[in-house]
Amino acid sequence: MTSQKITPLPPHFNSAKVGEVWRVPYQQRATDASEWAKQHQILPASTDKTRICLLLIDVQNTFCLPDFELFVGGKSGKGAIEDNIRICEFIYKNLGIITQIIPTMDTHTTMQIFHPLFWVNVAGEHPIPAATNITPADIENGTWKVNPAVADSITHGDYELLEKHAYHYVKQLSQEGKYPLTIWPYHSMLGGIGHALVSAVEEAIFFHSIARSSQAQIEIKGDNSLTENYSVLRPEVLIGFDNQAIAGKNQRLIQQLLTYDKIIIAGQAKSHCVAWTIDDLLTEIQQIDSQLAQKVYLLEDCTSPVVVPGVVDFTTAADTAFNRFAEAGMHLIKSTDDIQ
Repeated sequence: MTSQKITPLPPHFNSAKVGEVWRVPYQQRATDASEWAKQHQILPASTDKTRICLLLIDVQNTFCLPDFELFVGGKSGKGAIEDNIRICEFIYKNLGIITQIIPTMDTHTTMQIFHPLFWVNVAGEHPIPAATNITPADIENGTWKVNPAVADSITHGDYELLEKHAYHYVKQLSQEGKYPLTIWPYHSMLGGIGHALVSAVEEAIFFHSIARSSQAQIEIKGDNSLTENYSVLRPEVLIGFDNQAIAGKNQRLIQQLLTYDKIIIAGQAKSHCVAWTIDDLLTEIQQIDSQLAQKVYLLEDCTSPVVVPGVVDFTTAADTAFNRFAEAGMHLIKSTDDIQ
């Protein structure tokens, strides 16, 4: 175990700005971080005896700020903002302990299977986002069909191929016990502001990189037009109707994570991308050595479930999943707990 002490919050951190979008002053923060490391005797990450990874799931504007597309409000209505304040504080206080930070970034383009443009009804209307699930029966009875206009961009004009894929995909979700295909609002759009990391969290990650000479490792997920990708470790469906791979597991990241002594996980949303990622990691662990689950620490106060008042509340589902993870050997902790 490392003997590195908890460090104070640096003077530039302002919790009141965590819910805002702004430009990180990189050069100034680089200077600040270098001086902070000297002042607090913070050594390069390469010297760590206990190697700790902080895996941050989708801490992006699209999920974390109220004015964006899929704000995760949780029970309090301010969930992701409150979570991100604690995430920033956790990074700064444990600056000399965290070896590497790996942020994941949900990454989408317009024509994807879970976006409205992909589907039409007999009237040529697109499904209402966040209020429409598409089941095999919906395709069979003609309620929804693949939009012929998107085939040119996705399958070089082969509409029949796209239809076969979509029907197979929706059936696979049903047969594997996953959530039905949800039509989501356009979100995390590549190149857009919503895709970016929350400014305050990005600043904390950058500060850590400089102070510890540790490269942050951004992991992109969700950019395949033909599948959802809640988890950073694998897409929702791996094999297409023709027994060809749609996409593959992120074996490189799975193997990398298991080399750490501790894997700490936080981010959004607890009920979706966080839970899916942890579940996939647990599946991989149980195929290797179930004792490896004890390496994993879940920051319960740095993640919130999807809650839309009066519409849907995934709190119970998220808590049930986390209790299952704990029963498998993972640790449920708070950001104020000692992680040394």
